[in-house]
Amino acid sequence: MSTTTMTLQLRQRGLLTLPKKLRTRYRLGEGDAFTLVDLGGVFVLSPKVSVVSKMAAEIEQMREESGLSVDDLLEGLDDTRQHLYAETYGGSSQTSSVL
Repeated sequence: MSTTTMTLQLRQRGLLTLPKKLRTRYRLGEGDAFTLVDLGGVFVLSPKVSVVSKMAAEIEQMREESGLSVDDLLEGLDDTRQHLYAETYGGSSQTSSVL
């Protein structure tokens, strides 16, 4: 882990701008939430990233770009689950529709 020091300027209404380099590196965008911890005058600012929502958005973008519908993705899902269950645990699964 490298340490980087940057100077930020507090703007009107308390706004801070994170440098583009950091926004790009950590895939931060408008509307992302942060946690601010005050350690007696030393501020620690940490992205409060929901990994699930970020991944879901990326998957949705890939799905749209590929032209697939949700039904296309779900087609054959039960067969795939049964195959993976058999591959992992040996034999067939009678409860695969629940997985």
